[in-house]
Amino acid sequence: MPARIKKGDSVIVLSGKDRGRGGKVLRVYPKDKLLLVDGINLKKRHRKPRKAGEKGSIVQMPVPLPLSKVMVRCPNCQKTARVKIKIMDNGEKRRSCKKCEVEF
Repeated sequence: MPARIKKGDSVIVLSGKDRGRGGKVLRVYPKDKLLLVDGINLKKRHRKPRKAGEKGSIVQMPVPLPLSKVMVRCPNCQKTARVKIKIMDNGEKRRSCKKCEVEF
């Protein structure tokens, strides 16, 4: 089955602490059904000093969230959209918005 959400897509979070916020997909883990979104689902990680004289710090890192918690934002109508897979005559597959039929 072709991927409905890919790296670089703009998505909106449907549930959880970041509900309603959106961002760009940084990475997709299809086997685990997870994805990384820029600026969403951030966790704090404490870093130890690595060299002498260096200070430890607290770093915020994005953590993967389930694919089912996000929807693609259509680049044309700017709304959350279900993705439709079109199969062309030459066998090529293209994704499009089910509402406005624009390919992305």
